[in-house]
Amino acid sequence: MQHPERRLLISVDMERYSRRSNLQQYEAQRHFRELLHEAAGAVGLDRVAWTTQQAGDGELAIVPREVSESRVIGRFVPELNRRLRNHNSSRLPVARIRLRVAVHQGLVHLDGANGFPGNAVVFVCRLCEADPVKKALAAFPEAGVALVVSTEIFRDVVSEYPEEMRPERFVRIEVAHPDKEFREYAWLCVVDEDLSGTPIPGVVPTVGDGPAQAVEKPTDNVEAEPANSGTGHGGIRTGDIRVKGQNAIGQGATAIGSVGRDANFGTRRGNTR
Repeated sequence: MQHPERRLLISVDMERYSRRSNLQQYEAQRHFRELLHEAAGAVGLDRVAWTTQQAGDGELAIVPREVSESRVIGRFVPELNRRLRNHNSSRLPVARIRLRVAVHQGLVHLDGANGFPGNAVVFVCRLCEADPVKKALAAFPEAGVALVVSTEIFRDVVSEYPEEMRPERFVRIEVAHPDKEFREYAWLCVVDEDLSGTPIPGVVPTVGDGPAQAVEKPTDNVEAEPANSGTGHGGIRTGDIRVKGQNAIGQGATAIGSVGRDANFGTRRGNTR
């Protein structure tokens, strides 16, 4: 067994594939591959160098280490969306290709006997299958791509390069697969669409009143702090961290707690106030 490698992972799934006839599935697969290759080539990416695991209605792609994450999310995904919209504009709904795209990063074994072992692979596929992502794409019939990224990708890539990614267009969602014991936060957008006025199940309010922030994964250990607790404001207690002010409700945000996890990034930092 070789050592695993840390790579960018992309899971892509086609909407309503199983509802197509045999011939429609055949044509959809052909157009799917063509559109992905053309979009990548248009922004200077060589998809031939990507390691992929194919499925009839999508694929898992493991991107080479030297490929820029911001180029994938900030240029490849919008170009793919543009080409999908153009492709679909002259076709009946049953022949249109609309995609859910999930992006994550993590350790993956490239020498698996029947695929690519690694929890990061499982994670990105769970994001792509999430119900809020499906509902968001369905809410915009003219859209080409619903993009969902992990908290790490949102924090390290989307938030850091706003001129390319437009982080204000993302909403935080809860991805839950109870039958698979999976429950995490992620960030969702429908490319070139505004989700702010569209009710989508699973959307979770962002932290604070400013730009969207990455937050720690969901926890069941959450309790409301009584307004008369003596701390001066109401708030939310999560483990040993109590978040008050605009990050919960109202003004005057502070975070008080003993040694524990930072409320945004899950890093142990000692006593904070």
